Amino acid sequence: MNFIPTQLSGCFILEPKMITDSRGYFMESFNEQTFQKGIGQHVHFVQDNQSYSTKGVLRGLHYQCGVHAQAKLVRVLQGEVLDVAVDIRPGSVTYGQYVAEVLSAENQRQMFVPRGFAHGFVVLSETATFFYKCDNLYNKESEGGIQYNDPALDIDWGLPESELLISEKDMILPTFENAKKVW
Repeated sequence: MNFIPTQLSGCFILEPKMITDSRGYFMESFNEQTFQKGIGQHVHFVQDNQSYSTKGVLRGLHYQCGVHAQAKLVRVLQGEVLDVAVDIRPGSVTYGQYVAEVLSAENQRQMFVPRGFAHGFVVLSETATFFYKCDNLYNKESEGGIQYNDPALDIDWGLPESELLISEKDMILPTFENAKKVW
């Protein structure tokens, strides 16, 4: 596994080593020892989630606060998404900045999103199956979110606004400035 640091401290892109032949491929998608060494910290995942979405579906930007904060290791099992992580850690030198990466079943890349980040993705292919590991259990009372189109963040989601499909819940999320504080 190749660990590529992003411009946001603690956030990594992971590229697996794939063994391919005429029959297909084999890869190790997760190994706790390799993962912890690669990111330089101890993370223990306790929950796996999976979603299926159609083109233009935008999920995010979401996060968990306080003792329920979550780190995530995300990947695409089928299709292609633009995955986005926003640094919302107060005092961070990259506070309010984001990183975006195309994750797909074809490139097999993963993104590690540490605690203290908001996360979201938009489906670029006709459909996509999105999978993520979390290091903390979900807690509804601790959830937070930020408007996907907040001008302060100025995220380029890679699709025209008219093609985005957003839940009612995500449409009414607060701005970055007014969002719940992470800690």
